[in-house]
Amino acid sequence: MSFKIVYDSCCDLPEEYYSDPRFQSVPLSLEVGDYHIMDDETFDQAQFLKHVAESEECPKSACPSPDSYMQAFKTDADHVYCITLSSKLSGSYNSALIGKDLYEEEYGEKDIFIVDSLSASCGLGLIALKIMEYEEQGLSFEEIVEKISAFRDDMTTFFVLDNLETLRKNGRLSGMKALVAATLSIKPVCEGVEGSIVQRGQGVGIRKALVKMVDLIEKESRDVEDRILAVSHCNNFERAMLVRDMILARKNFKDAIVVDTRGVSSMYANDGGIIVTY
Repeated sequence: MSFKIVYDSCCDLPEEYYSDPRFQSVPLSLEVGDYHIMDDETFDQAQFLKHVAESEECPKSACPSPDSYMQAFKTDADHVYCITLSSKLSGSYNSALIGKDLYEEEYGEKDIFIVDSLSASCGLGLIALKIMEYEEQGLSFEEIVEKISAFRDDMTTFFVLDNLETLRKNGRLSGMKALVAATLSIKPVCEGVEGSIVQRGQGVGIRKALVKMVDLIEKESRDVEDRILAVSHCNNFERAMLVRDMILARKNFKDAIVVDTRGVSSMYANDGGIIVTY
């Protein structure tokens, strides 16, 4: 059976999959003041971060239209999987559901599974890679739907950001936490829990916060021998490699990937942000 993996552009993957015909991105749009772009192959991270740093306005994103998803579902592939940014952070999931309804109204029923990742960035990427693995093993569509739902529910995402302003201005953090963090150089260690953001710890300075995050991963992760560790970074490869190496020195993951954030993830992570998912 042939398959296609559709994902919104918050998905961060190893570079080779962006040109793989079995994978397709449906872009969100990004806005910083008067600067408007699509989060597609034309995205320029350095230019975007420059606009964010220079603008007094908070960067914003808009989810893809249902029609964009419907168009992506037009494929000869037998099985279609669609992975979206957490429904608690974006309307992308609901837009994909409507896109599926529109497709089936016009073209009839098809095996299309919409996955609310309850995550972001490399969390979507890990789900995409797991779907590909199951398809290549020859599992049925129904088996993959069941297994991916369980995989998603068992996935863990931590992150540490140098700059919390975008999350604060978009209502993802309390103003007090962001203010204290900015004033005292305290960097919160956050976790995605059922699609929402909660603070799990903190450190004075980015290095101590990253160490605190690694301590939490060492303490709380179990049975990782069959799991891939994914580390996303926004414009700081050296920091991402440091985090990867610290984790792998303590936990025996099956494999590890390091990826740079694309548009939506860069907007929220901001320059220097680190996201870890497994």
